[in-house]
Amino acid sequence: QVQLVESGGGLVQAGGSLRLSCAASGGTFSSYVMGWFRQAPGKDREFVVAITRSGGRTYYADSVKGRFTISRDNAKNTVYLQMNSLKPEDTAVYYCAAALRGTPETMSAPASVDYWGQGTQVTVSS
Repeated sequence: QVQLVESGGGLVQAGGSLRLSCAASGGTFSSYVMGWFRQAPGKDREFVVAITRSGGRTYYADSVKGRFTISRDNAKNTVYLQMNSLKPEDTAVYYCAAALRGTPETMSAPASVDYWGQGTQVTVSS
């Protein structure tokens, strides 16, 4: 059983930056494809980005490409999401996700996720 705990959310003005962290415990972190999803009020949970087990390859949703960067530190059992040039439409609860099987591309489907964090709120004001 893997536990995922996100941190780093908050309120930021449009154009600003935030860095989210997700600390994992209870499993072999390097065995999991890791990713981030988000869910805005009244909308479905949507894929944001994922990263391979080694950290060597990533896959981004078009809506965040060029603005967000995912990275991981397997020694610290932590995955990060650096968010720059934030827009009001980025406002959502951001969830950390772990998948034992598949690739960053297959992780874009929420059904492929084995474990979820509790979420952290990101609010971008205009």
